[in-house]
Amino acid sequence: MKAVILDGYTTNPGDLNWDELKKLCDFTIYDRTSPELIYERCKGAEIVLTNKTPLRKNMLEKLPDIKYIGLLSTGYNVVDIDYCKEKNIPVCNIPSYSTNAVAQLVFAFILEFCNRVSLHSEAVHNLEWTNSKDFSFWKTDLTEIDGKTIGIIGMGKIGKRVADIAEAFGMKVLAFTTHPSQYKSVEYVGIDELLSKSDFVSIHTPLTPATEKMVNKEFLGKMKKTAFLINTSRGPAIDEQALADALNKGEIAGAGLDVLSAEPPLPGNPLVGCKNCFITPHIAWAGFECRERLINILTDNLKAFLDGKPQNCVWK
Repeated sequence: MKAVILDGYTTNPGDLNWDELKKLCDFTIYDRTSPELIYERCKGAEIVLTNKTPLRKNMLEKLPDIKYIGLLSTGYNVVDIDYCKEKNIPVCNIPSYSTNAVAQLVFAFILEFCNRVSLHSEAVHNLEWTNSKDFSFWKTDLTEIDGKTIGIIGMGKIGKRVADIAEAFGMKVLAFTTHPSQYKSVEYVGIDELLSKSDFVSIHTPLTPATEKMVNKEFLGKMKKTAFLINTSRGPAIDEQALADALNKGEIAGAGLDVLSAEPPLPGNPLVGCKNCFITPHIAWAGFECRERLINILTDNLKAFLDGKPQNCVWK
């Protein structure tokens, strides 16, 4: 079977291999595929694997040979799911491969905000400690997270893992979700109460019409001025201009973001260069172990399809 990977580089820039996948089909692997090359590269292929390269209805209609679409990601908004369901084309994603890593980055942001490690390390390398009259100095307020309150919006696997780590740090955990179920000592509350009481607000929701730009001026206005916002879910969950305004005016204390509405960010994105805004380039998922796990699940998904028993199909 002819098969293509449209954008394999971010998953495997060379430190992993595709050997097990290649045993299953005759694969052509592209590092990246621009929109104008999608048709040419997919023409005649029965198996198409994609990460961020979009497969919309108008393109899929031109590619009648496709029998299976595999995602190198958990999210599947790059594929027209309704069309694929109508044509009985399985679209299989990679669930739960980066749960621990995403939760880890949440606390990397929290600890950076509380301890400002990078700021103080830079100060030492700039000889500010060498030239100090005192054995210790600090350039900004420091705080400990024990006893602080974290509000988690969305209590799927990642939200629950964040709750586990928060409890280990001695934090109080509040949560808001549309499907509450008792989890350890987590207290489920309404969104307004969560925002008004939380020292840290961490977003873990899927991107839906209801969650798009849910972090807006009204949302931010309900947070404490001393609170810190974290988003490791989807960039469009935030109204970026509203967040930039809130940060620059000191209406909230800071933000930690691993995702933006457009990636890479477009010129003029109001959050780039914004006050008290820590931004990482969508790296929560990118640890070696996560990417290795992703490729293993990707391979298992394709094996299951070839055996006539598709698994992790997003439209079933």
